[in-house]
Amino acid sequence: MEMRWNLDNLYKSFESAEFADDLKQLDDQIEEMVKWSEKALKDKEDGLDKIRWWIDRGNELGHLHSRLSSYAELVFSVDASNDTAKKYEELLEVKMTALTKAQTRFTKWIASLENLHDYIELSSLLKAHKFFLLETVDNSRYRLDDDVEVVIAKMKTTGSTAWSQLWNVLTSNLLVPIEIGREKKTLPLPVVRNMAYDKDPTIRKTAYEAELKSYETLNESAAAALNSIKGEVITTCEMRGYSSPLEMTLKESRMDRETLEAMLGAMKESLPSFRKYFKKKGKLLGHIKGLPFYELFAPMGNSDMRYTYEEARDFIVKNFRNFSDELADFADNAFENNWIDGETREGKRGGAFCANLHVIGESRIMSNFTGSFSDVTTLAHELGHAYHGHCLKNETYINSDYPMPLAETASIFCETIIVNAALKDADKDQAFTILESSISDAAQVIVDIYSRYLFETELFEKRKEGSLSVEELKQAMINGQRESYGDGLDPDCLHPYMWICKPHYYYGEANFYNFPYAFGLLFAKGLYGEYLKRGDVFLENYNELLKATGRNSIADVVKLMGIDVRSKEFWTNSLHIVIGDIEKFIQLSLTD
Repeated sequence: MEMRWNLDNLYKSFESAEFADDLKQLDDQIEEMVKWSEKALKDKEDGLDKIRWWIDRGNELGHLHSRLSSYAELVFSVDASNDTAKKYEELLEVKMTALTKAQTRFTKWIASLENLHDYIELSSLLKAHKFFLLETVDNSRYRLDDDVEVVIAKMKTTGSTAWSQLWNVLTSNLLVPIEIGREKKTLPLPVVRNMAYDKDPTIRKTAYEAELKSYETLNESAAAALNSIKGEVITTCEMRGYSSPLEMTLKESRMDRETLEAMLGAMKESLPSFRKYFKKKGKLLGHIKGLPFYELFAPMGNSDMRYTYEEARDFIVKNFRNFSDELADFADNAFENNWIDGETREGKRGGAFCANLHVIGESRIMSNFTGSFSDVTTLAHELGHAYHGHCLKNETYINSDYPMPLAETASIFCETIIVNAALKDADKDQAFTILESSISDAAQVIVDIYSRYLFETELFEKRKEGSLSVEELKQAMINGQRESYGDGLDPDCLHPYMWICKPHYYYGEANFYNFPYAFGLLFAKGLYGEYLKRGDVFLENYNELLKATGRNSIADVVKLMGIDVRSKEFWTNSLHIVIGDIEKFIQLSLTD
């Protein structure tokens, strides 16, 4: 089965006539919107028609730009040596800065309308985009003068965006020297990191040590990139009037501080249970000082659960069908039509992601599949993201843009379907392995994510005073891990370079890309509990929830399911599901 994606439905190549035509059309549409804004937004006459015009052009331009930029980004993500893809990524960023002044004009113009609500009631188009319009008005207070906004947008292309691209090139092209079974090799970073799942403890430790050693060749460059990106974020936050990057992130996430604090409070209270799990796993693996970091993903049990790519497809589709035919058929179609790039190879970035391509009603998924059960659940996770995009395909482009915390809802829900299905048919050894793997994944989303949240909080605080050295960054990461993992991990064997291998820190436009994962896991666990209660009727409500994610605040979206995310009780109840699994795991380990 083909393990590389096909991007032909976007473009055949950068040299194709379609790509060239769309690039020219993008210039024309940007110029049209800029000229229109200069002329039309000088007064408030014909306000309804002007809002309609802006929404229509915004949807059209959004599709066009996303088609071009997605193609460049997808090509570059699996081939960091592709200079053409990199060039177009940068070019498209620059082109969109020309729209900044028009966007700022519209934001300030619409905020000045006294009768916006009357206009909304007069138009079905405006009613459909009511949330977008009111959110635009609310965000207007963080907009600066037109010329300043243009300068910021232009500077980002040679600032945070360029630094992010540097990090991507450095890590994607990093080859790690490693000795396996007396054979010296030089392997891509994702391959070495995937060795954390190997059955052989010697390989796990060797890979961990080789990984950390390899970061020494680029740590100064990565630190420069990280400091520059975070410095830019701090500067722009202060200019716009945000109290902190966290406040800005919450605003962009359509999430309030009360929800975040309720969730973090429940997470902190759950940490002793996770530490209990880590210590038990450490003892089972022969460690007395806690679990070494390189053993976090060590497979447990006597069941060697390995899958070919075809077997992974069959397993996922079969068990998705138990939830719904629509989900199963969707996933099967993604495999059949080569929406997935699962092959590990040099020049390809590590990890996994899903790009929802609203413009063509499809998605593309990148993973590094090596055959572990964790790789199977990763595919299910990314297919959940894709299904979320599928549910939004009939929404407009503007209404398909959902916030980060809700982005993880469908992905973790689908992952939960696969894990629970595997547990249902598992024998004792398999159940032990699956349960441990599921807890390990949850621990990453609760415990490790919390450590990353603490790290980024400290990073932003210290970056206000100046750039952090490599050693300071390493210490900040260790501080976060010690506070989060506690005595669950071996204090002499942590991961001081986690700030290099995680891409989320290098997104200038998406800060604190950590707590949304915890939100997604716990919200999805809560939703899965509702599914078990409601049965078939849940599916219709679930699809409606996913459709609503682009045009509502988080609090309003979750109300569709009768959930209050500002209540600590909701998060605690979701965590009890995972804590129950930890207790099952410990009991199973005692009977071996």
